Amino acid sequence: MLKTGIYVDAENIRLSGGYGMRYDVLVELANAGNSVLLRANSYVAEDRSRTKEDDDYRLKLYRYHDILRQCGFKVIKKYVKHFVDDEGILTTKANADMDLAIDALLQARNLDRIILLTGDGDFIRLVLALQNMGCRVDVIGFDNVSHELKEAADSYLSGFLIPGLLPITPEKDNRRRGVSVNYNPDRGFGFMRYYRLTRDGLSTETVFFHCSKSSVAHDNVFLDSATIFEFSIIQNPDNNNRTEATDISLLE
Repeated sequence: MLKTGIYVDAENIRLSGGYGMRYDVLVELANAGNSVLLRANSYVAEDRSRTKEDDDYRLKLYRYHDILRQCGFKVIKKYVKHFVDDEGILTTKANADMDLAIDALLQARNLDRIILLTGDGDFIRLVLALQNMGCRVDVIGFDNVSHELKEAADSYLSGFLIPGLLPITPEKDNRRRGVSVNYNPDRGFGFMRYYRLTRDGLSTETVFFHCSKSSVAHDNVFLDSATIFEFSIIQNPDNNNRTEATDISLLE
């Protein structure tokens, strides 16, 4: 059994496209297959001055913390600091990097795998240290993820591709998210790779597509494996009911 820990740099995730992320899906992911979740930490920011003065902020923030705890996460608070920089500009800061790194290093003695949610390149040294302790480190991020962090991790996966991790509006509940693979620009077709989350873990699926079924202006985007698309899957009656991706668009 693979002993797994999850460490969430919550402020980085929130500000980088992961607002509204579902922590219960993270738990499901960590417990899938031959894996059991032992530690789950989320490092959050709290502005104590707003907590005292703004009832709406306080209620929303504490409700959010309660949801995390109900999902089995330990909530580690980092309080926002306000200061004026050399140019006289008021700046706020709530950096939990050190707390996360120390906790992960201490707790990694009892773990086999760590799922780290962040896009911050400052965690590269932590990733390497954890790997040197024998841990596998899987990184999940959304926007603005450090390229060097992706390379340092044992695996990197965009959170946009994990089914259900981000809430989807009702009108898109039948849509998939994936990336283009094996695209042939001369013939205008390739395959969309997407994921399904099952009790055995994330499984990879592929489906045929033709660029004529997309709304993108230039088909060269299909050559970039980092570009994420949204699409629907149908059985095409004009092609012997072949399963295909259609109504393809760039992730908004």
